Amino acid sequence: MSLASNYNSQTVEQKWYDYWMEHDFFKSVPDDRESYTIVIPPPNVTGVLHMGHMLNNTIQDVLIRRARLKGYNACWVPGTDHASIATEAKVVKKLKDQGIDKNDLTREEFLQHAWDWTHEYGGIILEQLKKLGASCDWSRTKFTLDDDMSASVINVFIDLYKKGLIYRGYRMVNWDPEAQTTLSDEEVNYEERNGHLYYLKYAIKDSDDHIVIATTRPETILGDTAICVNPEDDRFTKLVGKTAIVPIANREIPIIADSYVDTEFGTGALKITPAHDENDKKIGETHNLEVIDIFNANGTLNSYGLHYEGKDRFDVRKQISQELDEKGFLLKKENHVHKVGTSERTGAVIEPRLSDQWFLKMEELAQPAIKAVKEDIVELLPSKFKSTYFHWMENVRDWNISRQLVWGQRIPAYYYGDGKEDFVVAGSVEEAVTLSRKRTNNNSIQATDLRQETDVLDTWFSSWLWPISVFNGVLEPENEEINYYYPTRDLVTGPDILFFWVARMIVAGYELRDEKPFDKVYLTGLVRDKQRRKMSKSLGNSPDALKLIEEYSADGVRVGLLLSSAAGNDLMFDEALCQQGKGFIKKNLSAHDLIKGWEVDASIEQPLHSQQAIAWYKSKFSQVLSEVEDHYSKYRISDVLMAVYKLVYDDFCGWLLEIIKPTYQQPIDAKTYEEVIDLFEDNLRIMHPFTPFATEELWHSLRERNSKDALCVNKWPEAHQIDESLLEDFTLVQDVISGIRKVRKEKQIAFKNEIELKVINNEKTSDRYDGLIQKMGNISSIEVISEQLDGAASYRVNSNEYFIPFAGAIDTEAELEKLQSELHRAQAFLKGVEKKLGNERFVNNAPEQVVALEKKKQADAVAKIETLERSIAALKS
Repeated sequence: MSLASNYNSQTVEQKWYDYWMEHDFFKSVPDDRESYTIVIPPPNVTGVLHMGHMLNNTIQDVLIRRARLKGYNACWVPGTDHASIATEAKVVKKLKDQGIDKNDLTREEFLQHAWDWTHEYGGIILEQLKKLGASCDWSRTKFTLDDDMSASVINVFIDLYKKGLIYRGYRMVNWDPEAQTTLSDEEVNYEERNGHLYYLKYAIKDSDDHIVIATTRPETILGDTAICVNPEDDRFTKLVGKTAIVPIANREIPIIADSYVDTEFGTGALKITPAHDENDKKIGETHNLEVIDIFNANGTLNSYGLHYEGKDRFDVRKQISQELDEKGFLLKKENHVHKVGTSERTGAVIEPRLSDQWFLKMEELAQPAIKAVKEDIVELLPSKFKSTYFHWMENVRDWNISRQLVWGQRIPAYYYGDGKEDFVVAGSVEEAVTLSRKRTNNNSIQATDLRQETDVLDTWFSSWLWPISVFNGVLEPENEEINYYYPTRDLVTGPDILFFWVARMIVAGYELRDEKPFDKVYLTGLVRDKQRRKMSKSLGNSPDALKLIEEYSADGVRVGLLLSSAAGNDLMFDEALCQQGKGFIKKNLSAHDLIKGWEVDASIEQPLHSQQAIAWYKSKFSQVLSEVEDHYSKYRISDVLMAVYKLVYDDFCGWLLEIIKPTYQQPIDAKTYEEVIDLFEDNLRIMHPFTPFATEELWHSLRERNSKDALCVNKWPEAHQIDESLLEDFTLVQDVISGIRKVRKEKQIAFKNEIELKVINNEKTSDRYDGLIQKMGNISSIEVISEQLDGAASYRVNSNEYFIPFAGAIDTEAELEKLQSELHRAQAFLKGVEKKLGNERFVNNAPEQVVALEKKKQADAVAKIETLERSIAALKS
C-alpha cells in the first residue's frame, strides 16, 4: 500500500500518540542511567495553545526525544500555573455574566467557583500539546495549587520569614485597578501615550499672587498636600513658607523647598501628592506632609474626591479640567507625550498606591544567582541576554510578593491584634495560637481570636520553586527523585520572563538547595508575522494553532516553525514554511513507497555503482551527523533541522535512491536493499525529534516490529568512518552528472536517448566511477580525448572539460538556429564594447578598473564568438 497517497496525518498522529501512551514510553522513574530532565514552563491554566507555545514546546520536545534516543533517562515534567490574576479575572467575569458579584461571596464560596472553573476549562492547553506531539511524562503533571505544591510554597515562605528575609511594610506599590491587586515592577509595561500638560493657578493665601504648576493628572489636585519649588530658584524664593489654596478643594497647603525639583520642567513648581507618586511620597516623608489617598481600589474617587466621588479617574480628568477652566484656574493646556505604566496582566493603567504589603529582601539572595550566570555555571543561550540579566539582578529591588486576590496560596500570617506588628507566621492555625500566646504571654488566645491574612502570594512565588517542587524537593529535601532529577538539564523559555521566572528560579535553587536549578537556559525569540509584527489576537495575525496542525500535520508545523528559528532571534512565521514541512514528510513517504515497491532478488550480485553509492552515503551521513552533534551542543536547533533536511531530501532521496534504483521492471539485489533500509532507519532516527509521527509510521512500515520496538525509544545512530577522499570524489561525480543533466535540459535531449561523453581529463580523474556516471546520465560511452571537440555541448568541472557530441543526440536544425541567434547577440554585444573602448575620451578619463572590466568583456565576447562559430561550422558539416 502506498503511504504517500494514503497518508492521513490526523489518523496517524492519534494512532501513534495512543501507542506511545499505552506503552508508557514517556514515563520516567529513577534508574541507573544518567537523567536528562526538562521542566515545562507551566502555561496559565486559563491558556490555550498559541504560536509561542508551539515554538517553545516543539524545541523542548526535540531536545527530550533526542535525549531519549541517546540513552538518557529522559523526563519532561508538564504542568500548569494557577495564574492568580488571569484566572480570578475570568472567574469574576463568569460570575458577573451570571449576575453574581464577587463581593457578595465569602472567600470559600468564591474559591469553589474558581475550582469549578478550573476543573471545567483548566488544562485544555496540556491536551492541545499532545496534538503537537509533546512527549511529556503525563503521570507527573503538576498544578501550582496542588496540595503538595501549595504546602511547598507555604513552607518556603515561613522559612524565609524566619530568616528575616520576608517583612511587611507600608510602601508605594503598582496598583492594578482592574484586577484590584498590586503588581511587581516587572509586571508593569511602559508605553508612550498622547496626553496633555495642564497649567493650573493656585492662589496664595492673604495675597493677590498665585503660583502656577504643570500636571498631567489634574484629578489628583484633590490629594495635594504641598507645592514644592527648588530652593535655588529665585522665582519662588519669596513664596517659600507661605500657604497656597488648592483649586476646587479650597484646602490650604504649604509651599516648601526641596532640591529634588527640576527648575526646567514645567513651571519649576510641583504639586505634591504623597499618596499617588513615589517621588512625592519621599518628599512628603522628608517634610512630614499629610497623606491623602483620593482613590478607591477600582480607580474611582473616594470621599476626598468631593462631588466627583464614585466616578472613574479618567472621566474625572475630563470633567475637572473643564471645571478648572470655567472657574479660571486653568491657565492653558498643551499636548504632551509621556510614558504611562500599564498592567501586563489586564492592560489597565497602573495607579501608584500606598499599601501594606509583604516583601522579600532580594539583594543578598541575588548574589549566588549573579555569580552562577557570570561564571556560566548556568549558561544563557544566546549569551547576549546576559547583560539584560545582570542589569536586573545587580539593580534588584525587594520583591512585592503579596497580592490582593483570593485565588492563590494564602499568606500564612495570623493577626492577634489591630497593630501592624500584631501577627505571627505559622504553618497552621494551631501553631499560630501557640505562637500568639507565647508572644503576648496570653494563654487565653483561641483560634477564633485570630484573623489570617487575606492576601495571597504572587503567582511567581510558587513557580520560582517549580524545578524543586515538582520533585517534592521542598517538603522532602533528600527524597530519591529530587536527588536523581535535580538539577535539571535544560530550560526552554522566552526572554520576556528572564527576570520574572528564570532569575528567581536560580535564586531559589541556591537558597534552598545551594545548587543551580538547570544547566542551560535556551531563550527563544518571539513569533512574528512576515511584517515583523508580534503575533496577537488584537492584530488578528496569529493563526489558530490547532487548525495549522489539522491542515499541515503536526510534523509539518514543527518543521515549519523550526526551519527559521535561531536561538534568541524572532521567528518570522510564514505558513509556506509549514507547507514546506508537509512536503518534507511527503518526500520521505514517497521514498518509502519507491523502496518497498522494488522486487528483491537474492541471487543478483551487488552492482559496483550501488556499492559506491552506499559507501558514499555512509560517509556523508556520518559527516552530517558530526555537524548535527555540533549544532546540538550549541543549541542551534534550526541548523540541526536544516542539516538533516538537506541530507535526507537531497543526498538520500535525490542521489542515493536514484543511483541504486534498478532498471524499470527489474529487481534489486538483496544486499543493496537491506543496506538502504538500514540507512533509511538511520535517517528516521535523526529526523524523529523533529517529525515524531511520520517517522514512527515509516519505522513500522519499513520492517516487521514487535509491539515495543518503537522508534521513539530506539537508539541514536552511530557514526560510520568518514572517507574524506570518497566524499571529494563523489562531489566531482555529482558535478559531472549535474552537467549532463543540464545539457540534456538545455538541448532538450530526452533521458531515454543514450549520448556519448568525451572528457579532457586534466584532473587525472580515476575511471572507477564511470559506470555510475553512465547509469545516472544514460551515457553509452565515456572517452578521454586530448583536444576540444567541435560540434558538441561542453561544460567544465574543476579543470576537466566535458563534451557531449550533437550528432545523433539533438535536432540539428533547431540547435543551429539557436546557436546562430546566440552568435548574433554576442556579436552585437562585442560591437558595443569595442565602440566604448574606441572612444579615447572614455579610455583616458574612466577609472582604470572600469576600463579593465570593459577589456575583459571584450575578451570574453571574442572567445564566446569563436566557440559558437566552431559549433555552427561543425553542425553544418
